[in-house]
Amino acid sequence: MNQKKILIVSGEPSGDLHASNLIKDLKTIDPDISFFGMGGSLSKKSGAEIVFDITELALIGLVEVIKNIGTVNRAYRALLSSIDSRRPDLAILIDYPGFNLRLARELNRRGIPIVYYISPQVWAWGKGRIELIKRYVKKMIVFFKFEEELYKKYGVDAEFVGHPLLDTVKTSAAKKEVFKKYGLSEEKTTIALLPGSRTMEVKNLLPLMTASAEMIAGQLTGLQFIISKHPDLSMDIYNDAVKYSSLKIKIVEGDTYNILGASDFAIVASGTATLETAIIGTPFLITYKINALTAVIYRLLVRARFVGLPNIILKKEVIPEILQEAATPQNISKCAVDILKSDYALESMRTALKEVRSLLGKPGASKLAAQIVSKIIQ
Repeated sequence: MNQKKILIVSGEPSGDLHASNLIKDLKTIDPDISFFGMGGSLSKKSGAEIVFDITELALIGLVEVIKNIGTVNRAYRALLSSIDSRRPDLAILIDYPGFNLRLARELNRRGIPIVYYISPQVWAWGKGRIELIKRYVKKMIVFFKFEEELYKKYGVDAEFVGHPLLDTVKTSAAKKEVFKKYGLSEEKTTIALLPGSRTMEVKNLLPLMTASAEMIAGQLTGLQFIISKHPDLSMDIYNDAVKYSSLKIKIVEGDTYNILGASDFAIVASGTATLETAIIGTPFLITYKINALTAVIYRLLVRARFVGLPNIILKKEVIPEILQEAATPQNISKCAVDILKSDYALESMRTALKEVRSLLGKPGASKLAAQIVSKIIQ
């Protein structure tokens, strides 16, 4: 039997995480499968040969993509060249729709079957993307039940497997151990700052978060702040953001879930981290700021009422979203202080987060996805 080859393409850190877990689970089923494609350090560690590293694609919005179109096209050409020389038996595309749906067309032309893992947010962008998916994709493996229902309505073969974060997002240390490890006080209210996983995100959001932290500390006593650092980013970015702060803010690398588990509240960048925080169950608010032109285009094109995944899942705003022009230290600090002063607000949010977790399905999503992919490639 010929060794099976799978092309796997992710374009950002959260996709790289899910890709790496899927690779591991597929290798458990068939150790002889080989993987190549686009991804980051986690996919590489799991055994994929990285043709193009996503650290070169740390982009946020349309304007940033246009500015870096040369890099995007270089990645695209590198993948096509590798596809033509290796002829994979199957392609697994992970989120990143602007890039992956373009690539899907070329894969379809070459007769390579496509599994799409982590659906693009078609509920936000309208049904145009659903038509493209219906044309090019053999199987959609989705994380949310409402996505499966939406795709099936349009005749797309979609299967809900639950959310793989349920398997990975968990604490491994008690609150007391976390405080001792990082030299924090058990007596103080702990607020975590999660500024994102990409360089531009952290540069944009961490100064905003630290300024907000200073204003919160000016209104409440007995606080301590801790920053979750992404392991793939330079410490210099974080140090630059906090060096003028009047607060002593602890920066911790690679221990996000334990930090969240030990925290009383969090300020979180929009993205996968909002769902991770929801699963841990820590009350939080969501903030985000992108290039002004990108924001204008986004508002014109996007139909979604919310940006935070917990709010999208619950179809109502239970987690405050402070975005764009509204994302100021004054607004963020006021929102945080109002929540922290109210036991009712904190408990209501914890209850809502339990509901979010229950709607994510059952653990084992990545293993189930691997079984689906294995049947297709055989």
